[in-house]
Amino acid sequence: MLIVDDEAKIRSALRQALEREVGTIFEASNGRDAISIAEQKRPAVVIVDLGLPDMDGIEVCRTIRAWSSVPILVLSARTDEHEKASLLEAGADDYITKPFSTVELRARVRAAVRRSQMAPVPGSDAPIVIGDLVIDTARRVVTSAGSDVHLTPTEWGLLRVLVANAGKPVTHERLFHAVWGQAEGDAQLYLRVYVAHLRRKLEGDSYRPRLILTEPGVGYRFVLTT
Repeated sequence: MLIVDDEAKIRSALRQALEREVGTIFEASNGRDAISIAEQKRPAVVIVDLGLPDMDGIEVCRTIRAWSSVPILVLSARTDEHEKASLLEAGADDYITKPFSTVELRARVRAAVRRSQMAPVPGSDAPIVIGDLVIDTARRVVTSAGSDVHLTPTEWGLLRVLVANAGKPVTHERLFHAVWGQAEGDAQLYLRVYVAHLRRKLEGDSYRPRLILTEPGVGYRFVLTT
């Protein structure tokens, strides 16, 4: 488990409340350290406070969720409903308002872990291996037959979304928004160009793709094949 809070007393209280529920517990007092620990240690659960000194907790959620399916619980004294909705959209699994009871906290942690074990996102945490192709979205490394494959930041953004939703169609609009944000433009045209780039780098035959399939009129689907 990873506990992210800038107050040592809160981290200590959370550790005491949860140490019997989980295995090893890591701690971070700011967002940058939290993201680094999450990438290196791959904790089973992340609990993050919104009021961090270097970045908002919502950015920590969004950054970790871009490559990981780990359960994320947010702790905060803020109670705004719109903020709660934004947190869930950013990838948080649950929201606990301070002050909270340890009984409720333990129950919510257990529930989050159960959900993640029942429906993990394929290939989002550990590297995935497809023949001689290895994709590690957490460390931004792709190799083919042992050789590094260079991807641009845009290609990485696109690949991460596709891999995180492996087996499911992802619409043009969702992909465009995830990679280009609020930018305006022809989503299908942008995606057609960059999907073609990815296919040339990842597929054995880019004209007969097996990994990144087109869903006519909908979007694209990443397929985990062997």
